[in-house]
Amino acid sequence: MPVNPQLVDREFPPTSPYLVGREKVREFARAVFADAPIHHDPDAAKALGYADVVAPPTFAMVVQDQTLQQLLADPDAGIVLSRVLHGEQRFRYTRPIVAGDELTARLHVRSVRAVGGNAMVTSEAEIVGADGGHVVTATSILVVGGDA
Repeated sequence: MPVNPQLVDREFPPTSPYLVGREKVREFARAVFADAPIHHDPDAAKALGYADVVAPPTFAMVVQDQTLQQLLADPDAGIVLSRVLHGEQRFRYTRPIVAGDELTARLHVRSVRAVGGNAMVTSEAEIVGADGGHVVTATSILVVGGDA
């Protein structure tokens, strides 16, 4: 089944709130070799004006993943997980993610286009804090292989 072109402009419901934990930030920072003290040491982060440790920029993917799971689980999407490659990722931040943040995300499918027998699905996850203020927009392009 090909990717459903009617996904374009589809919005998924907001995710459950994700509480950013200090240890999760530290674990992620270690995994991506982000060794700056602000990612590990609350005092170093506070000295720079942050409330707690600061997540590396790609940490937003942890929250965005919840939205992508909604898309992949949609039986009408026509997306077969075994045929999916993560083609591109971008982040547009208003402010950094900090331990203690409670984040919610909402996915919007921006485009579905055919490229050489495959489909490219572009989606944006708007991630907001508990106050509703924008934190980051995470844009992903998924390449979905064709039936061949």
